[in-house]
Amino acid sequence: MNRHISEQYDAELDSARALLLEMGGLVEQQLQQACQALYNHDIDLADRVRVGDATINQHEVDIDNLCTQIIARRQPAATDLRTLISIMKASTDLERVGDEADRIAKMARKVANLEQPADRYGDIRDMAASVHSMLSEALDAFARLNAESAVRVIDADEAVDDAYDEIVKEKGSEMKSSPETIEQSLTILWVARALERCGDHAKNLSEYVVYLVKGTDVRHADAAAAVSDS
Repeated sequence: MNRHISEQYDAELDSARALLLEMGGLVEQQLQQACQALYNHDIDLADRVRVGDATINQHEVDIDNLCTQIIARRQPAATDLRTLISIMKASTDLERVGDEADRIAKMARKVANLEQPADRYGDIRDMAASVHSMLSEALDAFARLNAESAVRVIDADEAVDDAYDEIVKEKGSEMKSSPETIEQSLTILWVARALERCGDHAKNLSEYVVYLVKGTDVRHADAAAAVSDS
């Protein structure tokens, strides 16, 4: 009987992890498609991203419900409790990445009838590539419980922040010198801000991995030191 209960419990934990990673895959797709909609001025793709946001939201609700039920029934402790807490927190961050993808899709729709910028969104493409990489590696670190990979994502967030600051400076100067670009420049700034927030959420996901693996909260600490000292 005890073995049967233990197997059921393990299956429930696996289901929660699997649902989170499924949500992560959907969020990655949403963000990539939102950016493609922007680059290509593709209204149809932007609309599909906006419709898809409801699926992301439902995943968060389902994950919260499942984890809450497991906690109520099993009263987990130690690593299992950390796992469930991390999954619930991670689902919230993924839902917020989905919100940012929806925001980018909204901006893509807004500029779809404008002329493409001279650099064809080169600055945004570079920043988005870094954010996509962070999100992908954060999810992989969560799946494999790899604290070292998680630390790399945490460290990568600084470069994304720097890219955002650079875009703000460039577009500010551009709007002053070429007022006719104001609408497009403002849209690019909003997209850059959304991507910067996505980077923050990927960083959060990675901090949960370190917490899960090492039992250390590194939100306001040196993640690399926490991993190397444990």
